[in-house]
Amino acid sequence: MAAAAAALGGLGFLRARLRLAAAAAATFAALGRTGHRAPPLRGGAAAAALPSAGRSYGSQAKEEEELRVRYLDDEHKGIVVLGLNRSHAKNALSKNLVKMMSKAVDALKSDKKVRTVVFRSEVPGIFCAGADLKERAKMHSSEVSSFVSRARATINELGGTQRLPRTIGVSLAKELIFSARIVDGEEAKSIGLISHVVEQNEAGDAAYRRALALAREFLPQGPVAMRVAKLAINQGMEVDLVTGLAIEEACYAQTIPTKDRIEGLLAFKEKRPPRYKGE
Repeated sequence: MAAAAAALGGLGFLRARLRLAAAAAATFAALGRTGHRAPPLRGGAAAAALPSAGRSYGSQAKEEEELRVRYLDDEHKGIVVLGLNRSHAKNALSKNLVKMMSKAVDALKSDKKVRTVVFRSEVPGIFCAGADLKERAKMHSSEVSSFVSRARATINELGGTQRLPRTIGVSLAKELIFSARIVDGEEAKSIGLISHVVEQNEAGDAAYRRALALAREFLPQGPVAMRVAKLAINQGMEVDLVTGLAIEEACYAQTIPTKDRIEGLLAFKEKRPPRYKGE
């Protein structure tokens, strides 16, 4: 049995200081089911179980658990897990869920102690079914655009007609979009849509464990350097190479006056792990 753990084009990222470690892709799609082969995907992948308790964002008692926010401790300190928990709707994105996600992301963006964010599902056998089409059918046409805009602002990897061709190429992107074909984890990895496919374990959380291991690799790195590296990559991909190199140089210049840069040099000289503070 297999489950997919992935990140679109490597890893999706939230804005500002947050790095999105994805057990699922940064684009939302369907979580793979537990089966005898890699799970089916629509442009993204999956996550699974999670320990520990945390905070929730919501206006009603029934709805507040639709998004669970957990701050991990000990060796995972600095990692926050956002758990989708709309079991009755296969984690489909409703107005309420998008609102809660927006609140959670806004809170995390201003928290300097947060280093990496993992999106996962707390519903067995599914990551996210996409938009809540039952709710969408009841929306007035004037509501749809604002809903999509808010979702796009919260989940900044939405936009399949633009992001998919940049990831897997124009021809294959058209093929998948025009056919609406479901691809499994192995095929998704082979075409470069996701980065990792892992064998499912008995607990059903193999994808989440892989994401957590990946997130731990980010924790020791300098926050300032990671932030400007993200900026250089994201902006550089939209321009020609010469302009991209200029963006990289400008981003590097931002690290020169920082305490973290000096700490990195001292740590190398003293042959010890650096102790970055994001300053």
